[in-house]
Amino acid sequence: MGIWQPCPQPQPAPRPIFALVRVPSRFGTCRITMGNNRREEGDTVLGQVKSVIGIDMGTSAVKAVEMSLEGGSPVLTGFGHVDVRPGEGQEVALRELLASGSFQSKRASMGVGGQSTVVRYLEMVRMSDAELRQAIPFELQSHLPFEVDEVTYDCQALELKSSPGQENSEGGKELDTMTVLLAACRKDLIEERLRWVQQEGLTPVAVNLDLFALGNAWELAGPAPLLTHEGEGADAPSEQDQRTTHNERAVALIDVGAGRTSINVLLAGETCFSREIPLGGMDMTQAIARRLSVEANDAEALKRESGGPSAEVEAAMLPVIEDLAAELSLSIDYVEHHRGIHVAELLISGGGLLVPGAVQHLERAVGRPARIWSPLEGLRINAERVDLEDLEDKASSLVVALGLAGKVAA
Repeated sequence: MGIWQPCPQPQPAPRPIFALVRVPSRFGTCRITMGNNRREEGDTVLGQVKSVIGIDMGTSAVKAVEMSLEGGSPVLTGFGHVDVRPGEGQEVALRELLASGSFQSKRASMGVGGQSTVVRYLEMVRMSDAELRQAIPFELQSHLPFEVDEVTYDCQALELKSSPGQENSEGGKELDTMTVLLAACRKDLIEERLRWVQQEGLTPVAVNLDLFALGNAWELAGPAPLLTHEGEGADAPSEQDQRTTHNERAVALIDVGAGRTSINVLLAGETCFSREIPLGGMDMTQAIARRLSVEANDAEALKRESGGPSAEVEAAMLPVIEDLAAELSLSIDYVEHHRGIHVAELLISGGGLLVPGAVQHLERAVGRPARIWSPLEGLRINAERVDLEDLEDKASSLVVALGLAGKVAA
C-alpha cells in the first residue's frame, strides 16, 4: 500500500476522482486518476478489471453497489443493504452482505469518513505537480490533528480561481496562487477496512473518501440542470442570481447518514468545499425516543410512518433538523463568500432524512431550492440481476456506495 502519484492534468479539469491509496493486485498497481474521469494509456485502473463493488461502511448499515463495464459503459449489476444490528459491528454486517450472493465481482473499492479523516483546501503559490509533491510534506503537520506518520495522505491542485486578497507584501502585486486539495486518513482505519474485505476473499483496488464519492455518483448519474426560479408562479430571480454567471453557480451535494452528514459543493464540476457534520438520522431518532419515552426501534418506526410523522414526533425532530440547517447555512455562507460563488441548489441523499416534510423544512431554513435526488438517474441497470423495486426504494441511501463503485467508469 502506498500513496498514489498524480497523472498529467487535462485542461480544464473536470470533477476530481480522488483516492488516498493504491493497492497492488495481480493486474499490477491500480492507479486512480485525480482531476479527470478517463483512462490514460497504460493506466491499469479497471483497464482489465471489468467490475468492482463499492462498499459504504455506514454507522447503521453497510451498503454495496456493483458496477460492471458492458459494451464500454458502466452498468449497475448488483447491490445490497444490511443493517448493523445492536451489539454487532460493521464487520459482521459486511460479512452478511457479501454472503448474500448479490455480487459476482471479487474486487472492492472502500470508503472512509468520520473523525479519522481530514480534508483541507489550501492556498499555495502556483507550482508544478512535482514541486507540489515536494512541498506538501512541509505543510502537513500544521493542518492535521494527527502525527504525520499516522496518516496516509494525498493532494491535488484544483482549477478553482484563487481567493481574493492574496497579495505580495513586497510589491503589492497579486500572487499567482492555486487551491490545493489535501486529504488524509489514519492508517489504522485504512488497514482495518482492507483487512475486512480481504478476509471475505475480495481484492481491494482503492480506498476513497466518502465525501468525494458523492461527486463521483453525481457525475455518473448524469447531473440534471440546476433548478431555476423561472416559470409561472415562481419567485423572481434574486439579485445574487442576476449577478452570478452560469460558471459561478454551484450545487451542494448533501448526504444525510445515520451518524453524520456529508456536504460537497461542486463548482463547474469540481469540488470547492466539503465537510462532515456530526448530525444525522440517528440524532432525530434519539430525540423522538427521549421525548416520547420509547425504545430506539419504536422511535425509528414512528419517524418513518407512511402517513408522515405525527405532530408530536415532528416537534421532537425539529430541533435536530434546525441544528442541521444551521450548520449547512454556515457552510454555504462560508463557501459563497470565500469563493465568490452562488450555491443554487441542494441535492439531498442518504437514509437519514427520508422523513416526510424534512427536506421542505431544510429548504426553508437554508433558503435554497432543495430536493432528494436519485443516483439512478441516467444509469443503466441490469434488470435480470437486480430487484428494481427494492433498488428504487433504497436508491437515496446508495449514493456513496455507487460513487465508490463508479471507478468502473474511469
